[in-house]
Amino acid sequence: MAKLVLAIDDDKYVHHIIEESLAGFCEIIHAKDGDEGLRLTNKYNPDIILLDIEMPGKSGYEVCQIIKENESTKDIPVMFLSSKVELADRVKGYSVGASDYITKPFNAEELMARIKVLYEYRQQCVRLKFDIEKANKTAEMAMTESSDMGRIMRYVGQSYHSNNFQTLSEHFLAFFKPFDLDIAVVFWYKNKGIFYSQQSGVCPLEQELLEQHRHAERFVDIGNSTIINYPKISLLIKNMPVDNHLLYGHYKDLFPHILNVTNEKVVSMERDESGYEQASQVSTALQDIAKQLNSQNVIQNNTTKQFIEQLHELDCAIKLQSEITNTADLDLYMSQLDQTMQLFTSANSDLAFIKYQLKHITESRNELLANLRSKAEITVESNVIHTNDIELF
Repeated sequence: MAKLVLAIDDDKYVHHIIEESLAGFCEIIHAKDGDEGLRLTNKYNPDIILLDIEMPGKSGYEVCQIIKENESTKDIPVMFLSSKVELADRVKGYSVGASDYITKPFNAEELMARIKVLYEYRQQCVRLKFDIEKANKTAEMAMTESSDMGRIMRYVGQSYHSNNFQTLSEHFLAFFKPFDLDIAVVFWYKNKGIFYSQQSGVCPLEQELLEQHRHAERFVDIGNSTIINYPKISLLIKNMPVDNHLLYGHYKDLFPHILNVTNEKVVSMERDESGYEQASQVSTALQDIAKQLNSQNVIQNNTTKQFIEQLHELDCAIKLQSEITNTADLDLYMSQLDQTMQLFTSANSDLAFIKYQLKHITESRNELLANLRSKAEITVESNVIHTNDIELF
């Protein structure tokens, strides 16, 4: 089914650019101002809305806020089109519910790429609705704890046995479900962001805000949203109760405990991965040494074989020779050849001993790798801590 895009802008030239850029890629409907845009939004429920900020009548911020307050249209991704490039303008756009922000002038390739991302974002949101039942069941388990501390202790046990980000994020998001908060979380793993969200997908503008504020202060308030930063994890709370000072303060005291535990878990996962990589490097080095020694052993064996053959030929020739001018020289020559042969034999023994040691080292290395793999593959299902295992209160 073709994507339906609504463009709301008072500039006819911008409409022309949008039409030219997206022709054949999606179906486009146009609105010249905010009021017409709202009417068409309610009538057609488009997949994506492109919205200018500065227009006669209602501004783009006002139009976006109305769209997000309407239950039937609040899930439509809105991308602002604006010539304003400051971060403050992007933050304001996010505060009223926008999912992305593109600056004028823009080219066709950039616009089409952003449209594709937003369309996939909305499809992801639709898919995630089918997972709500599973999320609710997980939340009900968390609700059985008698207090916030009980939930924290349960999460500590769950996070300890989580060895991949999918499982860790499920337990992390389930912890926040009883608080009725809409959150997004990013794990900073090896300088890359791994994003997860509770209610819907993580839109491009949310990702941008988390990335730009990663190295900011511990708490960053943006309108009704709050970002809490740790070195390896950042949490975006989209509906922080900033007007309820008592609850707001309680959350700011409580949530850092969870983020601190999770931060240490991500550090541990990076350390384990680093250990596994080091073990793999040792494995590769040992394999290279073994190949070199095997090659050297082949050369040594060939040389020894050649030496023995030459010695045998010399011995036969001497026996056939009827007259020897100087038997002392011949005896010395034979003694030197015999010593050389003994050296070859000793070298072969040394090589055999080295191969024997390498065999045992390789077996130890294989055991180490097997243990690391086993630890990485442990699933929470086989190690889950049941609620009746520990009674805190």
